[in-house]
Amino acid sequence: MKKLIFATGNPYKVKEVHKMLGGEFEVASLKDIGCEEDIPETSPTIEGNALQKARYVYEKYGLDCFSEDTGLEVKSLNGEPGVRSARYNGEVKDSEGNLQLVLEKLKGQADRSARFKTVIALILDGKEHTFEGIAEGQIRHEKSGTGGFGYDPIFQPDGFPVTFAEMSDAEKNAISHRGKAVSQLVDFLKKQPD
Repeated sequence: MKKLIFATGNPYKVKEVHKMLGGEFEVASLKDIGCEEDIPETSPTIEGNALQKARYVYEKYGLDCFSEDTGLEVKSLNGEPGVRSARYNGEVKDSEGNLQLVLEKLKGQADRSARFKTVIALILDGKEHTFEGIAEGQIRHEKSGTGGFGYDPIFQPDGFPVTFAEMSDAEKNAISHRGKAVSQLVDFLKKQPD
């Protein structure tokens, strides 16, 4: 079984991606390889951050790895929080504070359209590949649901009457930005020779 390092410290993301990859690949986290440091994310773009994290792990540990960066882009907020999604409310990652800031800034806005964008950067045998997934939707006026994480309780994907936080993992993974990017990653990996 091929082992891949997922360059994240977020246990929710590891669990989510592990479910999507099925039994085909062993997914290890940064913690599993003893990487405790905070990997820099200084790029002005989501794709740049994903590549920066993957390159850091590959250069330091020499292991095949992938990383992802995700942003919530709200049309009325000129694409914010975007690349700052995890730290929108300050340098300390505060999911609840981030979510509340989006709701606050959208007060009185008629256009609540938004999208989640995920870019996965894979480094396999020294070669870089990227995969992108987008989920279009709307920002609700208040939180709804207890599943998921981050902005999930306020994001209602187009064509569905519920937020990501009200869906089961399987339902969300089938249509989410991360689900779409991971499915491209899986298709790519399955085509690789053993």
